[in-house]
Parts: sequence; structure tokens; C-alpha cells
Amino acid sequence: MLTKEEMPECPVATAVQLIGNKWKMLIIRDLLRSPQRFSDFLKSIPISKKVLTDNLRALESDGLVEREAFAEKPPRVVYSLSELGQSLRPIWEALELWGTEYKHRL
Repeated sequence: MLTKEEMPECPVATAVQLIGNKWKMLIIRDLLRSPQRFSDFLKSIPISKKVLTDNLRALESDGLVEREAFAEKPPRVVYSLSELGQSLRPIWEALELWGTEYKHRL
């Protein structure tokens, strides 16, 4: 997690730094629908296991994603958005609306 001093001065730049790469955007998109298992992401996102792991860890470190491990055989891990991550919902809805309107203009 970035310290306050490490964050960009511009709040938009801070948001982009936290969620702005294409993988994080797709991970958050899926988590806004429902909690996901690792394999669920691999089915919906064309991403390698290493890159998915790295991005999930970063989102968890930044407080946007929570990871819950169940002591079962085989082990089960479920990812979900934290309360802070859920606060992105109106932003995503606005982006979805904008993207839909943009596509209709083409």
C-alpha cells in the first residue's frame, strides 16, 4: 500500500495508479458482479496465472480486495471487494454508461 507521501498529488492520478491497468479494471469488473475464485478469473479474463496473482495481491495490499481462504481439501480461496472496493461501484456504473453511449455514437 502506498503511503500518503508516495501518492501523486493529483487525486485522479492516484485513482489511476491504484486501478488503472487493464487487468485490475477487469478483476474489479468481475468482483462487482460477485465474489470470485481464482479459476473464475481465468475463465473470464485472458490473463496468465502469474499476472493475475500479482494484480490480486496489489489490489489486496491497496485495501480494495479481500481474500478469504477456507481450510478445505482441496483448498478454496474466494476474492471479494472490500468496503473500500465496493465504493468504486458508482464509478464503474458511470464508466459503463459512458462506454455504451460512446459505442452508440460510432
